[in-house]
Amino acid sequence: MEVTCLLLLALIPFHCRGQGVYAPAQAQIVHAGQACVVKEDNISERVYTIREGDILMLQCLVTGHPRPQVRWTKTAGSASDKFQETSVFNETLRIERIARTQGGRYYCKAENGVGVPAIKSIRVDVQYLDEPMLTVHQTVSDVRGNFYQEKTVFLRCTVNSNPPARFIWKRGSDTLSHSQDNGVDIYEPLYTQGETKVLKLKNLRPQDYASYTCQVSVRNVCGIPDKAITFRLTNTTAPPALKLSVNETLVVNPGENVTVQCLLTGGDPLPQLQWSHGPGPLPLGALAQGGTLSIPSVQARDSGYYNCTATNNVGNPAKKTVNLLVRSMKNATFQITPDVIKESENIQLGQDLKLSCHVDAVPQEKVTYQWFKNGKPARMSKRLLVTRNDPELPAVTSSLELIDLHFSDYGTYLCMASFPGAPVPDLSVEVNISSETVPPTISVPKGRAVVTVREGSPAELQCEVRGKPRPPVLWSRVDKEAALLPSGLPLEETPDGKLRLERVSRDMSGTYRCQTARYNGFNVRPREAQVQLNVQFPPEVEPSSQDVRQALGRPVLLRCSLLRGSPQRIVSAVWRFKGQLLPPPPVVPAAAEAPDHAELRLDAVTRDSSGSYECSVSNDVGSAVCLFQVSAKAYSPEFYFDTPNPTRSHKLSKNYSYVLQWTQREPDAVDPVLNYRLSVRQLNQHNAVVKAIPVRRVEKGQLLEYILTDLRVPHSYEVRLTPYTTFGAGDMASRIIHYTEPINSPNLSDNTCHFEDEKICGYTQDLTDNFDWTRQNALTQNPKRSPNTGPPTDISGTPEGYYMFIETSRPRELGDRARLVSPLYNASAKFYCVSFFYHMYGKHIGSLNLLVRSRNKGVLDTHAWSLSGNKGNVWQQAHVPISPSGPFQIIFEGVRGSGYLGDIAIDDVTLKKGECPRKQMDPNKGILLCGLDSEDLHPGLLPTNLCPCSFAHSENTSQTLPLWKPLCNGRDGQM
Repeated sequence: MEVTCLLLLALIPFHCRGQGVYAPAQAQIVHAGQACVVKEDNISERVYTIREGDILMLQCLVTGHPRPQVRWTKTAGSASDKFQETSVFNETLRIERIARTQGGRYYCKAENGVGVPAIKSIRVDVQYLDEPMLTVHQTVSDVRGNFYQEKTVFLRCTVNSNPPARFIWKRGSDTLSHSQDNGVDIYEPLYTQGETKVLKLKNLRPQDYASYTCQVSVRNVCGIPDKAITFRLTNTTAPPALKLSVNETLVVNPGENVTVQCLLTGGDPLPQLQWSHGPGPLPLGALAQGGTLSIPSVQARDSGYYNCTATNNVGNPAKKTVNLLVRSMKNATFQITPDVIKESENIQLGQDLKLSCHVDAVPQEKVTYQWFKNGKPARMSKRLLVTRNDPELPAVTSSLELIDLHFSDYGTYLCMASFPGAPVPDLSVEVNISSETVPPTISVPKGRAVVTVREGSPAELQCEVRGKPRPPVLWSRVDKEAALLPSGLPLEETPDGKLRLERVSRDMSGTYRCQTARYNGFNVRPREAQVQLNVQFPPEVEPSSQDVRQALGRPVLLRCSLLRGSPQRIVSAVWRFKGQLLPPPPVVPAAAEAPDHAELRLDAVTRDSSGSYECSVSNDVGSAVCLFQVSAKAYSPEFYFDTPNPTRSHKLSKNYSYVLQWTQREPDAVDPVLNYRLSVRQLNQHNAVVKAIPVRRVEKGQLLEYILTDLRVPHSYEVRLTPYTTFGAGDMASRIIHYTEPINSPNLSDNTCHFEDEKICGYTQDLTDNFDWTRQNALTQNPKRSPNTGPPTDISGTPEGYYMFIETSRPRELGDRARLVSPLYNASAKFYCVSFFYHMYGKHIGSLNLLVRSRNKGVLDTHAWSLSGNKGNVWQQAHVPISPSGPFQIIFEGVRGSGYLGDIAIDDVTLKKGECPRKQMDPNKGILLCGLDSEDLHPGLLPTNLCPCSFAHSENTSQTLPLWKPLCNGRDGQM
């Protein structure tokens, strides 16, 4: 492969100064999905409209050097929607089935480390139309002193939509309007934001009893069809009414079977009944059938509100609620309160004392309490009082007050809670009052004030409580930034004063508070203590991995720094090179006590000293590793993606060239780059062409260029580029080269369109014709197409090659026209030549016309060339001279003949300045191939192993033509 390398030192001198071609990122958002429309709204904002459930595809097209990285984010809608950072060029954001909550503003952020990042945004508007809801409301009012009653009906239609829906009301099949009938009003209620429309029927008349339809529409935006709902209004239409078979509060015992019936007492149309439970769903095993709810073997957890709702879209839904209470008792607690008036915290003879008792019960107010002293019922007296619902204590609490405490009052008091007549076990709690009953104290055992454990190990925090009785201990955290305990609760109760943690993590480190609870003990100011938890964990270091580049012979300093760890100090640091242990470096005296880093100095980078270095840093708990990759190899090249028109196609050979450009990343970091090794491989093939490219001194930001030639249309190639220095091979960079059709004005060089790209070189289908041209190749053509018509392949003879053709089968008719219009060209020359290949095979072939559309003074189409009829199963070439007077377009017009065997195809269209060749090939003789005599041509298919070429015509006019002279220099078009 013959290739040349250009260092743009003379042509583009500014590339060698400063940053050269380095440029900050720029971005543009384009849509590539199922958008309904992309428009500019009244504040010049790009709005992308899409239907709910469709595929959202946004592409962020970026420019800048080095190639920017792309990250998508979103605001509005669902605020949690984020998209991962990516470094893929033309990064596509894709949402398979977009929901209405995913509408909002999408941001594309592109950055490459040069200048400020580029941020572009587009607002995505998700369109939807839900099924409408129709409700009916009726009012009856007295008129003229009760002589008769006036009945007014409101039909309320509500829908969720975007954009706001248009409402149409119909009675039967007739559309209703606000001014059509004095008995009809149509209006929008206040504060409904266009989501509701009301049809008011005033002073209901016999003709008003009919079927009413509410039709909603978003005017077919995004292809969303209209939706409608119909209601039949009769003289019996009425809202639902309900009654319950039980009281609204139902108290039952655990284990009973509960059945509740919700009975309809009115409603037309027949209402629908539904049961629900709050909070949470219906209990497991519950059965709701119509208006009957059955709960077998009810348990305490089944308590709650059960709602029966009846709806028929008339009036408001009818709702009845049953408060189901399953009798239960738990958590019996007590409190000892010394004399409050004297603010005492100890029990003393001659002072007052109060004992309080409480249970958590359902229903709470039905609990009864009994007090016993030393096993016998307590007798009430002037000094022994029993009160209920003490305002200083939880609701439904029983208190036993001892006035002027005597020695004889000492003893064991028992509080018993019960549900009279219910099969619920009683709960009781004992309180011992004696001279030994003292308030609690709390302390931390010796040596347990600070607990140190390793991360991942269990830990136990302990506080000791003394006193009688001993209350439970409540644990909490002192640190404000960590208000919750590891269990996720703000408080945790421990009966023995020990807080047990299964697997501690570093974020559990901190101060913990233990304090006495007010229940099951003295109702006095809580006693508290604190425990410090220290969680040790291995060190964290930086860098975890670092690439160190340096020129040969220069020194390098490697540093591994301790970021965090517990304990926060380095105990040992071990260096290895390629896995082999290195002798310890000399210790710096200033850092000998508490070093926070480890260093290794290399006097000179050589081939032998290049490789992987590992520093293992340890504290008392574990170790962490810093990795350094030291070498003198060059950094990777940085491909330049913003080359204008890098693809250059060739007229007949079906080859193309590609201008490959790049810069060298940090060329001064290592020894100078001497040459590059280029590897080019066609995708899906294994063999690659390798070539060395020598270079001179490469500066930072200097743009290097290399032209890849003899690439085959339409194939793509992988290009690998590796820099070489005196050290050897550097880092390789790779990219994929895709063929793209040129879309530009004609110049002195050929501009050939092979139709290999979906953009078809900027050609467009004429909107005023009868049908369109079709792009296809041998792989995509219909295998059941009509025989004896159309080409088997494009002009190159390869199955991958594309061409344009007109399909003349049904529903096409005689005279139907398809027009393919080129881009607009500015006339910069007097004469142009339009060259193209055509294939007109079939007994019903119509006509192929070439028109020139001039835009100098208005728009004028003129015929430049025309051909009709069957020309055989062979590609032929035409050269058509044109002389436009101003800006112009060329138009290929295919006209359908008398039948379906009339497909016409075109390929390889070239527009060139200057006159056409004087001696043109006879279109009836077809094209010739390199090295073939005219007698070797088969009347059917062309050979596929040779490339079409231009030939020098002999002046001999005898019937047997001599061998034509090829001008393609013997190339076969392969790279």
